[in-house]
Amino acid sequence: MARMAADTPDNLDIFDRRILAVLSVEGRLPVTELAQRVGLSKSPVQARLKRLEESGVIRGYRALVDQVRLGRDHVAFVEVRLDDTREKALSAFNAAVLKVPEIEQCYMIAASFDYLLKVRTESMAAYRSVLAERISTLPHVASTSTHVAMQAVKEDGLAPGAS
Repeated sequence: MARMAADTPDNLDIFDRRILAVLSVEGRLPVTELAQRVGLSKSPVQARLKRLEESGVIRGYRALVDQVRLGRDHVAFVEVRLDDTREKALSAFNAAVLKVPEIEQCYMIAASFDYLLKVRTESMAAYRSVLAERISTLPHVASTSTHVAMQAVKEDGLAPGAS
């Protein structure tokens, strides 16, 4: 499917913003109820949804899974320093990170380290294994520093257990 030009903050009107605000909390809302909540009829909301999806503003829909109930309640944030920060090295690191399922999030950071990873595992022992066998062996990793989360106060925009 051909992708439309990206919407920008300047061309999103109040109704687009209302749609996005509601969907960011309740992604499975039927279009008729969404239309009621934003003050439009069903057809314009469907057209706006299609445009927002095609332009990439809405990137997809997903279930927010309670990782604690799945036994994956150990969260660590890992500072990563690379031994090379030229574009080829950064690209190699980025590509390799995408293949490690325990890494939930990865950000390039402007700081005394190069990347910040959010890593989720079942336990400290599982984390140590992921750190030793997967993260430390990623391309160009020179050193890591781990910060273990004690409690999630807000994740995915919600307080834990909120729906």
